[in-house]
Amino acid sequence: MNPASVPGRSGRFHQVGSVMFRALLLALVASLLAACFPRGDSSLPIPHALVPAPQAATRLVVVLPGRADDLAAMQRSGMAEAVQSAWPDADVILTGLSLDYYMQGQAAQRLHNEIVAPARSRGYRQVWLAGASMGGMGTLMYDRQYPGEMDGLILLAPYLGERALLAEIAESGGIASWDAGPAPAALDRDNFNHELWRHVQRWSNDPAQAARVWLAYGDRDRLRRAMPLLEPALDPGQVLVRKGGHDWPVWAAATAEILRRADHQAR
Repeated sequence: MNPASVPGRSGRFHQVGSVMFRALLLALVASLLAACFPRGDSSLPIPHALVPAPQAATRLVVVLPGRADDLAAMQRSGMAEAVQSAWPDADVILTGLSLDYYMQGQAAQRLHNEIVAPARSRGYRQVWLAGASMGGMGTLMYDRQYPGEMDGLILLAPYLGERALLAEIAESGGIASWDAGPAPAALDRDNFNHELWRHVQRWSNDPAQAARVWLAYGDRDRLRRAMPLLEPALDPGQVLVRKGGHDWPVWAAATAEILRRADHQAR
């Protein structure tokens, strides 16, 4: 499916190529590459596994990994079980969207073309995207490139960028008052994280878009200090802080709770 033909898109598609490679490399090296991480082969399709719904499937949740997770780790993460405990009518697609795909510069486009668009063609009434840590950043990237495509977004302790930019937003009084400045003609290594935050700022001015977004993290999460900058863009009832650190047990339990709350709100 041609991405430009997918409902919910703005019609503007950013070809970032090697520019995103450089931006991601600089943005992620310091904070995300302190430990070993799985390597993928971005010349191959994105690894993924479908976990069929226990009941007739009407919904789909696509899950993006953190930087330390390969597809096998995702299958052990408990996310599929958590999703289906809340939504027994949901298929789950676990992905192995590793750092190599981001560094290639086409992670969001490939996620859409290889996984989301084919899934949409199967007629689900809802498609949600959930991502943890690096995958939370990937979820933001996807929504920026394909705004409104997802019925729901779950950000699980997302990586939100470099300290200097976070300090700039904090010193300006928060995301609502931050002056993002003129939009650049293209992404580069100096503005990649900045433009993700510009996208977050739009949620502050668009309650309908913000209503699709949920945030969850542990009270001992190593990325927790950045979360208060994101929270004001969201409904307070859609921010969950739970006991625990930067790990899947926290995120899986929070995801199940989020999906139950989403159903309750929809009634």
